This record gives sequence, structure tokens and C-alpha cells, in this order.
Amino acid sequence: MKRIALGLCAFAVGLAALVWQLNTRDEPDLAIAASALNTTSELLARGAYLARAGNCAACHTTRGGTPYAGGRGIDTPFGMVYSSNLTPDVRTGIGSWSAAEFWRALHNGRAKDGRLLYPAFPYPSYTTVTRADSDALYAYLHSLPATAQPATKHALRWPFNQQAALAVWRALYFTPSSFQLEDAQSAEWNRGAYLVRGLGHCGACHTARNALGATNDRLDLAGGLIPVQNWYAPSLTATQEAGVHDWPLEDAVRLLQTGVAPQGTVLGPMAEVVQQSTQYLTRQDLTAMATYLKALPRTAVEPARDVPSTPRNVERGTKLYDQHCAQCHGAQGQGVAGAYPALAGNRAVTMASTANLVHAVRNGGFAPATAGNPRPFGMPPFVLVLDDADIAAVLSHIRASWGNQAAGVTELEVSRLR
Repeated sequence: MKRIALGLCAFAVGLAALVWQLNTRDEPDLAIAASALNTTSELLARGAYLARAGNCAACHTTRGGTPYAGGRGIDTPFGMVYSSNLTPDVRTGIGSWSAAEFWRALHNGRAKDGRLLYPAFPYPSYTTVTRADSDALYAYLHSLPATAQPATKHALRWPFNQQAALAVWRALYFTPSSFQLEDAQSAEWNRGAYLVRGLGHCGACHTARNALGATNDRLDLAGGLIPVQNWYAPSLTATQEAGVHDWPLEDAVRLLQTGVAPQGTVLGPMAEVVQQSTQYLTRQDLTAMATYLKALPRTAVEPARDVPSTPRNVERGTKLYDQHCAQCHGAQGQGVAGAYPALAGNRAVTMASTANLVHAVRNGGFAPATAGNPRPFGMPPFVLVLDDADIAAVLSHIRASWGNQAAGVTELEVSRLR
């Protein structure tokens, strides 16, 4: 028994040492790495631009609050995480942080005091951000007015609120890395890859997560349900969903810049990304991102299992469509160019996941207001008009009409997504 106990102790010590080693990989020597920044107007402008590219204000600003002062709650399957204060307040913000400590947060997911950061802050993507870009972000944030706003304590369930549990998660799923140029690709493709994989952190939504909230690199950008929000971020590698392989390059750029293109319109969380982030990027960077997205390897998506419809449900769906939808989307689902999207042949209508359709019908669908599309048409919410059975019936009708050949929607599915 004593040997077994000693063996278990040795194993536990060895495992703890391994977890520690994996959590301290590629850690900078802060004493050596620290250096004074030459803060110029060009550096500040670059930092402001990069903050837009990363959409940092979206998470680090409460509704109606001071920009970058933190405190916004980010709901996760493990509890609530609150964003930190990024203003240069010495006591409650990052005023006492060095540029090296800020870079360590992005690259290693570790705070100034060494505490491990929760990956609701997307450092698994930001780890590839260069030190030069990190320094520009740091300089910009330190140029903001200091705002005293203490951090709100996270409300995570046990054991997810323990640093030891987070260390194990990181040992399993996080490896600090840097962006590597691919010589076989163009400079434009490489720039797009850097933005999409890094500051853009597109994979944080467009990649499926496992039960512990980690993404799978092998399914990078292949689509995933956004936790808690239950919006589906469609696959960027499948032409049946949001892949732009066959789009003209200009149309892909237009979608990122304005939120609308001849082939589709962004809604839900992506509308926020376009409104707050990508519409402000340079055409050069948007073209680079579109170039990278068009070159992604193509993947196929399995169709949803068909749901047989009874004649009564078919009749019900047809009647509801005529009453509530046809006025805008047309009797044949043809839509109105520049205003209301066509439903016939629309891949947002026919893709396997129906989550976004349910949300749009229940809560309305609104494209972002952008410089290129300042007065977008929106779809009103029907949550007070249609019940779950009605929504299932009308969506089943839309997904099976005018040449659409997608599986029907059940009342249970609508209820679950709600």
C-alpha cells in the first residue's frame, strides 16, 4: 500500500510539473523584454486601427459606458465572465502595466500579476499577434482617458472558477504560437491569414467547441453554434453555408465592408462585427481577408435529417407565409433586390442548422448600419405573433418551396433554440 501511495504521489507531482511546464511555455522575461515605447502619432493611429480590427471595444465596453473601461458580462456555459478595464487607470486599469506585460496577456494569456486569464478573452487567437502590433495597441490604450472602474468579479461555477482547473485546460488546449508567413502564398493571402486567424479571431465563433469550450483546429472555420447565444456561425469552408470560394472577390469585400452583398446579408452577432469592426478596415486589408477566405480548403456539410410534414402542417405553413412573409419576400420567395432578400435558393435558408432562421423570425433580422449601407432594411420580430408550432410550420414551408430542398423544422427544435 505504501508503494502504491508513493507511486500515486509521484505521478501527481509529475503531472503537476507537466501542467506547470505547459503553462509557462514561451514566457517572456519581463525584465529583459521591457522597453520604453517611442509613442508617435503614427503609432497611436495604428493602435487605434488594430483595436478596431480586433473589435476590442465590443467586449470591453458596457452598454452606454466609457469605452474600454470593461465590466461587460460575457455569458458562457460555465458562468459569467466580466471584461477588464483597458484604460490607463493605475489602480483599476492597465496604467501600471508595461508593454511587455500587455504583450504577455495577448501572447500567453497571463495577467500582470501572473494570474491565468480565461479564454473568453480570445488569447488562443491573439497569441499570433506580433509584438509590434501589441505595442501599438498598448500605446493607443494608454493614450485614452484613465477611467476608474473596478473589475467585476467573475461568476463562474466550481471547478471552472479555479486557477488549477484553468491550468489543466490550458495544458490540454492552448499553445502559445506566432504567425508564420507561408512562402508559397502571396503577401495579400498572408496578410489576410494574419488578420482572420489573429486579431479578427474569426475562429472563436466559426469553429465548433467541445464540452470544455475548446475549439478543434482540424475544424478551423468549419462552423459552430455560439455558446449561450445559440446563433450559428456558419462554415466559412463550405459553399452550402458561408464559404465565398465562388464569389467575385469584390462581393466578399463588400459583405465585410457594408454587411450586404448580392449573395447575402449579415445578421445577428456578425452584424455587430461588421458595424463595429470590419467596416472601418482599409480596402487593402478587407481584400486580403477576402483573398484568404476564398482560398480556404472546401469542405462538405452533411444535410440535416429530413422531417416528414403532414398535409395539415404544409397547409398551415403556406397560409402563415402568405399572411406574414409574402408582402416583403414575394409570393415565390423572390424578394426585392436591394431591400428584402430572396428566400428561393438562399443558402442561409437551406443550410442544415436552422438556429439563425428561428432567431430571425422570433426576434427580427437586422443588417448593420454602415457607411456603405446607412439605412438597411430590417425584418420585424414575430415573437408576439407566432408560437413555436407556427414558426416550425412556416420555416418548413420556406425550406421546401421554390426549388429549396432542405429538411423541415420541428416545434421541438424551435423550442430548444428558444
